[in-house]
Amino acid sequence: MPALIRIDDPDDPRLADYREVRERDLVGRRGGFIAEGVVVLEKVIRSGRHPIRSVLVAEKRAATLAPLLAGLPEGVEAYAAGQAVMDAIVGFPIHRGVLAAGTRAEPDLETLLANLPPRAVVMGLVGIANHDNMGGLFRNAAAFGADAVVLDAGCCDPLYRKAIRVSVGAALTTPFARGGEAGDLAARLAAAGFSLIALTPGGETDLADLRPAARTAVLFGAEGPGLPVSLMDRAETVRIEMAGGFDSLNVATTSGIVLHHMVATARRARALEALF
Repeated sequence: MPALIRIDDPDDPRLADYREVRERDLVGRRGGFIAEGVVVLEKVIRSGRHPIRSVLVAEKRAATLAPLLAGLPEGVEAYAAGQAVMDAIVGFPIHRGVLAAGTRAEPDLETLLANLPPRAVVMGLVGIANHDNMGGLFRNAAAFGADAVVLDAGCCDPLYRKAIRVSVGAALTTPFARGGEAGDLAARLAAAGFSLIALTPGGETDLADLRPAARTAVLFGAEGPGLPVSLMDRAETVRIEMAGGFDSLNVATTSGIVLHHMVATARRARALEALF
C-alpha cells in the first residue's frame, strides 16, 4: 500500500486535478477524468484500462480503505485530507470521501474493432447528450456483455464524472471509441464487417424475431429525435413491441432489453456451433 500523504492546505498544488471538480466537469480535463466512490475505484483499479494518476480520500475513511488502496499500481500517489479540507479542494461536500484522478486511454475506432472477436456485439450511440443516459447505457453494455461501445461526434463524454458514477464504473471498464459523424461511424462499422441494427419505434423487425449476425452493431439514438433517417436506411430497423399505446422507452432501458436479447441469442448460437 502506498504511504498516505497528508494534505492540510486546500491550495496544495499536488491536488490540482481535484480542485473545483464541478466547474471543471463543464470545461473538460485535458485528457483526464475524475472517478468517485469506492465501487468505481475498485473497478478502475481492477480493469487497468485507464491509468490512475492519484487518489484522494477523506482521512476518516483511510483505515477502512487500506485494502483497496493496497491494490493501486506502483507509483500512484495517495492523499488523505480532513473532511473540511477535502470539501474545500473539490468545492462541495464530498460525502463519498473517495476520488481518483486518471488519464484517458482511448483507442482509435479501427484498432478497437480489429481487436474484437469474430463473434461480437457492439453498441453504437448517436447523439446521446444526457450524462445519466450515457452512464445507464454503459452500465447495460457491461452487464449484458457487449464487446465495445462506439460513439458519434454528437455524444457527450462517457468519462464525465456523473456518467462514470451512473455507470457504476462501467464507463471505465468497457472498451469504447469515437467514430466521427453518424454516417461516418456507420460506414466504418460496416467496413469492419459489422451488420447494422437500428432501434426505432417503427422498425421493420420485431426484436423477438431478430437473429443478429456474428458481428453486429446495434445503434441507439437520442430520445426525441432518434436515429437519422439516412442511417436507418442502411441498417435493419428493429422495434420493441409494447402495450397500452406506448411507442418508445428511455434509451437506456431500451438498450438493456435489446442487449439481453442479442447476447442470449449469441450464446445459443455458440452452443449450437460447439455441437457440430
